[in-house]
Amino acid sequence: MKIKIDKHKLTDDKIMYYNKPEVVYIPLISGNDTDITILVKKGEYVYKGGIIAKRKGDLRIPIYSSISGIVLDFEEKTCFNGTKVKCVAIKNDFKEAMDKKLTIKKNINKYTKEEFISILKDSGIIGLGGAGFPTYIKYEGTKAKTLIVNAVECEPYITADDILAKKRCEEILETIDAILEINGMEKAIIVIKENNVELKNIFDDYIGTYLKISLKTVKNYYPAGWERNLIKDATGLEYDRLPLEVGVIVNNISTIYAIYDALKYGKPLSERIVTFSGEGIKNPTNILVKVGTPVKDILSQLKIEDDHILISGGPMMGIKVDNDLVLSANQNSILLLKPLNCKETQCIRCGKCIEVCPAKLSPVLIMKAVNSKNVDIEQLRKLHPEKCIECGLCSYICPACISIRDAITKAKKMVKEVK
Repeated sequence: MKIKIDKHKLTDDKIMYYNKPEVVYIPLISGNDTDITILVKKGEYVYKGGIIAKRKGDLRIPIYSSISGIVLDFEEKTCFNGTKVKCVAIKNDFKEAMDKKLTIKKNINKYTKEEFISILKDSGIIGLGGAGFPTYIKYEGTKAKTLIVNAVECEPYITADDILAKKRCEEILETIDAILEINGMEKAIIVIKENNVELKNIFDDYIGTYLKISLKTVKNYYPAGWERNLIKDATGLEYDRLPLEVGVIVNNISTIYAIYDALKYGKPLSERIVTFSGEGIKNPTNILVKVGTPVKDILSQLKIEDDHILISGGPMMGIKVDNDLVLSANQNSILLLKPLNCKETQCIRCGKCIEVCPAKLSPVLIMKAVNSKNVDIEQLRKLHPEKCIECGLCSYICPACISIRDAITKAKKMVKEVK
C-alpha cells in the first residue's frame, strides 16, 4: 500500500544565512559512531576547516571545525539522533581564518578515481540525507554503472534538498557529470516527484547538454525516497542487501553538492542547508548553517510560538528533542510542531501497520514481542526488526495512537546488542 501524506512544503525560494554563532559545539559523532579520536586540546586555536577529530576503525574520516577560534572545552550536547554526545566547544573569533587557501579546480572531471576517493575521504563527506554513512565507501573499489540522485525528499515540511537543487542546478549537474566520468559509470538518473513541476522545469532547462544524465519522475507517495523504492521506481531493479548488487549508487542532492564543494574548491564538510519549519515557526525558511550551531541560537532569530515540541528531522522519522540540540552535518530539518491530540488506547488488531509497512514487516507483532515481560530474543530475531527503516508509517496509520515505531526501534537495538 502506498500512502499519501500532507506535504506542508515551503514555497519560499529564499535561503537565509546564519553564520555568526558565538560558540559552536561540534558533535563528536560520525553516522551513529561515537568512537572518535579527539585531535585538539582545551585552549588551542583552530582554523575554519581544520581537523579537530577523526573517526576510528576502518571508516576513518575527519570531523572539521566550522569556524575559527579557541577551543573552550568539551561538553555534552544533544545531537540529531536525540542522544547526548561529547562536543568540541569552540568560541568564534569571527575571522573565518583558514589554515590553507582554497583553490579552484576549473575542470572537476579530470581527477583520477584515486584522487576522487581521497578527496571524499579527506573532506569528511557523508550521506546528508540522514544516515551519515561515509560517501567514499560507495565508490571505493566498486564497478557501479548507474548513479541515482535522490531529489524526492518525501517527508513533509523538508525542502532543504529542493531549494538547493533549484538554486544550484548547474553545479549539481556539473558534479554528476564528473562523478560519471571519473568512475567510468554509464548513466545518472535524477529522481523527483511528479508533482514537483518547478524543479522538473529547472532541470529540463539545463540537462540537455548532459547526454548521460536523465530525469525521472515518480509518484507522489511516502516513502518514495527510500532507497529500495527509489531504485525500483527509477530502474525496475530490486536487490537483496545493497544497491551495488544491481550496479547502482544512490546519493541525495545535498551530498552531491557537498562533493561539488570538495572537488571544485577543496572545501571540507562544515556547513549545510537546514529546513526550519512547522506550525510553531511563523516564518519557516531554509537556512545555511555551520555544523555545531546551537538550534536555540537560530530559533531566537525566528518568530516562534509557545507550546510546540522540537523535532530533530522530519515529522515521520524525526525525534523529539530538547533545546540543547546542536546541528550535525546530516541534520536536514528542525521542526516546531503542535503536540498530537491523540490518546493512546489498546491495539485493536486492525492490521493497518502491516499493510503500510514498506519493509514488509509485522510491526504489531514486533511491538508485542519487545513489550512482553520476558523478551525472547530469538523469537524477536525471527521478526527481523533490523529491517525497519523507521519511516513512521506504522505509528502514523495506527487508529489507537500507539507509538509503534518507538517499540520497533527498541527491538532493533535489542537484537543488535544481544548476539
